[in-house]
Amino acid sequence: MPSPTIKAVGLIAKPRSDHAAGLVPELIAWLEAHKVAVFLDEESAGYAGRSPGLSRDEVAARSELLVVLGGDGTLLSAARASLQRDGGRDLPLFAVNLGSLGFLTAIKIEELYPQLERALHGDCRVARRRMIHAELWRDDRRITSHEALNDVVLTKAEIARMIDLEVHVDNHFVCVYKADGLIVATPTGSTAYSLSAGGPIMFPSVAATAITPICPHTLTNRPLIVPNESEIEVIVLYNSPTYMTIDGQVGEILETGDRIVCRRSEHCISLVRPPELMFFDVLREKLKWGER
Repeated sequence: MPSPTIKAVGLIAKPRSDHAAGLVPELIAWLEAHKVAVFLDEESAGYAGRSPGLSRDEVAARSELLVVLGGDGTLLSAARASLQRDGGRDLPLFAVNLGSLGFLTAIKIEELYPQLERALHGDCRVARRRMIHAELWRDDRRITSHEALNDVVLTKAEIARMIDLEVHVDNHFVCVYKADGLIVATPTGSTAYSLSAGGPIMFPSVAATAITPICPHTLTNRPLIVPNESEIEVIVLYNSPTYMTIDGQVGEILETGDRIVCRRSEHCISLVRPPELMFFDVLREKLKWGER
């Protein structure tokens, strides 16, 4: 077989994982035998006895392909790191499922080497997943901004207290949600927290965003689907301690009057997918839907 077209691979591994601890040294040896340079994050370096490793941002910056060993949470962390790469240049993520569910980490351990061999030679199917851009505004001043692959979640920060959130879509008032929280989810994130909260499953290529209330006090408050070109504004009302979380990875404590503005991101994430695995196959397997 000809030499791989990809010459530099980064490894990002789930912390405290027995599966990753056994797999990483073997995978490094396999890659180096294929004349591929390997860059290790701190967890991978620890498993391989090559500490200290690099930051995940630096691993992504040096790599042409990013191998992610873990569950969806590890992949979400890797996705954020990949955006720091040279102005967000495209970096395919090869995600191997070491977790318990894994909607995004679709490659199984037993498929790792055959699929990786194909990916190194550019013979793979890549799915592009659009992200959502979120900004936090306070007193007409932008405090921070984030890119989310799955969702932007606003939740109560106190036990047994609902929060009040006023929602506008494209400057049109929607309603005030009295609820435990609110989820603004991409199609990719529709099978994450939004699904658990009763939100709809969206096909990954659908150009839409889901707005899903978490345990709303008004039972007629149902999830909404809006075009992904729409701008969604959420205003924190009254003195309800509220927390904003981006992809379950980073967060901010919010204040009364804060505005969270969500819109379609300019960034996409590229996920390497097994060529024979389709979205409905994943749903049947992960959600235990009936076979024919």
